[in-house]
Amino acid sequence: MTSISNHAMPDYAIEVEGLTKLYKSSAGDKLALDDVSLKIPRGSFFALLGPNGAGKSTFINILAGLVRKSGGTAKIWGHDIESEMRAARCAIGIVPQELNLDAFFTPRQAMELQAGLYGVPKSERRTDEILAAIGLLDKADSYARSLSGGMRRRLLVGKAMVHTPPVLVLDEPTAGVDIELRQQLWAYVKELNKAGVTIVLTTHYLEEAEELCDEIAIINKGKVIAHEDKRSLLRRIDRKTLILTVSGEVGRIPDGLAAWGAEMKGSNQIALHYRPSKTQMAEILNAIHASGLAITDLSTEEGDLEDIFLMLTRENDKNLASEKAA
Repeated sequence: MTSISNHAMPDYAIEVEGLTKLYKSSAGDKLALDDVSLKIPRGSFFALLGPNGAGKSTFINILAGLVRKSGGTAKIWGHDIESEMRAARCAIGIVPQELNLDAFFTPRQAMELQAGLYGVPKSERRTDEILAAIGLLDKADSYARSLSGGMRRRLLVGKAMVHTPPVLVLDEPTAGVDIELRQQLWAYVKELNKAGVTIVLTTHYLEEAEELCDEIAIINKGKVIAHEDKRSLLRRIDRKTLILTVSGEVGRIPDGLAAWGAEMKGSNQIALHYRPSKTQMAEILNAIHASGLAITDLSTEEGDLEDIFLMLTRENDKNLASEKAA
């Protein structure tokens, strides 16, 4: 797999400042992007998350040159999307949500046509290499209409890589893809990222973003409401639950565990709730030992990216409602 050259590489793969998009219509204007500023580090695996209608697709379509921005600036690999349009578009590959493939083209033909549109010389094309990497070499000469939904999705990824862009944007790439094909797709994308390709992912499968991405931004109603590395973002949920499994049935919860909101979970389990920033695990374990319970198992539950996402978007919605009411 071709790696990204170290020559003259920018610090940020994508850099936008004050990006704004206002859609005007007779029914009323809609501000799809409201002063969005983002810097996506070169070589990162970046997630752009948000509910439906948050502005993610508008953001991507502006980068792709499909939508004109109303204000602000945007650069891809150091190239302004307006003043250096050709260089900016050559630096990015977009995998759209829609399965926009010609039913009467084979994967090989579709890849060759895409490479030609980008001006890739025949001697430099990597059609079979990419088809093999996405698991479609054995289907290279089959009509696209005969491919499964997951295969078509992978072909879109292949088409986006024909010109070897340093930035790859995946817009809901695993929608409707079964587990096995999803794993194959992510294996290929992770190899691309290891080779230096910056990956920008939008997805509603938050567990995928949590597993794959190292930096995350959340957008809601056109505004960026969070942008942090994954670990920092997950630490915002300062809540854990410790579940004790005891030998035999528990008649009552020992008084010494009341400080952690102890509650019964079945006849032989007790759940303790605590804030890691305020409580050391050793303190809880000492209290459990003093209670005299015979513990057979311990497990913990903690907040995940879905909890963070819901917490931040609900807070943002509440704040916006308060501002309108004022």
